[in-house]
Amino acid sequence: MAAPTLAGTLPVPRRAWRRLGRVIGDRLPKGLYARSLIIIIAPMVLLQSVIAYTFMERHWQLVTRRLSAAVTADVAALIDIYESYPQDKGSETLERIASERLNLDVDILEGARLPVPGPRPFFSLLDEALSDEIRRQIARPFWIDTVGRSNLIEIRIEIPGGVMRVIARRSQAYASNSHIFLLWMGGSSLVLLGVAILFLRNQIRPILRLADVAESFGKGRELDFRPRGAREVRKAGHAFIEMKRRIERAMEQRTTMLNGVSHDLRTIITRFRLSLVLLPQTPEIEDLQRDVDEMSRMLEAYLAFAKGDSGEPASAIDLRALLEDVRTDVERLGGHVSEVTLEGQSTVTVRPDAFRRCLFNLAANAARYGDTIAITARQEARWLAVSIDDDGPGIPPEQREEVFKPFVRLDDARQDAGGSGLGLAIALDIARAHGGDVALYDSPLGGLRATVRVPA
Repeated sequence: MAAPTLAGTLPVPRRAWRRLGRVIGDRLPKGLYARSLIIIIAPMVLLQSVIAYTFMERHWQLVTRRLSAAVTADVAALIDIYESYPQDKGSETLERIASERLNLDVDILEGARLPVPGPRPFFSLLDEALSDEIRRQIARPFWIDTVGRSNLIEIRIEIPGGVMRVIARRSQAYASNSHIFLLWMGGSSLVLLGVAILFLRNQIRPILRLADVAESFGKGRELDFRPRGAREVRKAGHAFIEMKRRIERAMEQRTTMLNGVSHDLRTIITRFRLSLVLLPQTPEIEDLQRDVDEMSRMLEAYLAFAKGDSGEPASAIDLRALLEDVRTDVERLGGHVSEVTLEGQSTVTVRPDAFRRCLFNLAANAARYGDTIAITARQEARWLAVSIDDDGPGIPPEQREEVFKPFVRLDDARQDAGGSGLGLAIALDIARAHGGDVALYDSPLGGLRATVRVPA
């Protein structure tokens, strides 16, 4: 059996790295502001951690060990003096030398024994350094207390006939002011981080403003926008303004062209109607008049679909009044709207005529195939959802996407029968112009439910 090649083993770590990258990416913030903060904070925290570790390992620990070694040497000297000069009864001379020359408080406890060792502190650099130096320099049984009294440390060494107790200031054996360096380092980092956050927020704000303006333009809302921020952000803002002008110019040219075409075609249809009115009213003439009327309706539908309603500005409207108008229009066509329900606020910002036409097309399509219609509107966080239910035959799920295509008619479905085949396509186009969508579901009434969701 051949040995596996290097190329055959490479995909495994690559897949592992990709999987790890996806896991990390899923847990990272998605916003630009949060990610920019991470880019600033992560290196700073890493650098501060390395500096703190180096300081703790090299400076703080080294200074503490040297101070502990000096105190231990003083204690060892006191023990040597005590054992070398037994004529000093009561150890008065030893205690005076320790107090005046070494700043140590020494007591000889005759016949005493060492206390029971207590639990060691979880993290005490002084306890570890002082214990190591006593073992190395004195090499006698000892007991120390570095946490009992905050400003003092107590050392007890076993000597012949008793115990020598030495009390020293903590600052003599411990670099007690080293934490000031860490406080200065942490404080300066917080100040720098605060300044970075302020500057970063000012840099991110123009980008967010550009995103809001672009989103509002897609919904037909006009917002005042002036490029600000860094050079690249201003460049993107000016590019957006130029793109917006080109789109508006193209829409204006298209509208002007379609207005001219519609005027010419309406003129011809009007001449047809006048000619038919002047002719004797025979069955053949009546058939021609119906054909001309149908042609006029189809022409209006085609032009409306081609023009769209993107030129209409968005404004705040009373949704309840709009739904009642749609209800009146549908009942004028012979449909029956059983109820109109509104949940939430009644004021929304949409293109009034376009949104009304969107709802009317869906309601008219429901009235064409159902006997009962129900209209329900509700506010969902930042979205407005309007559902139109009917009790008609419905549309099979696999054909619901097809009915939104222009000029598509399904044999067994209910898409705009007898019309131009553009009713649902126009409704979908208007909803998407608002930044929303139209979806079809099964209705609780047994027919079809058409739901329009647009940003509120």
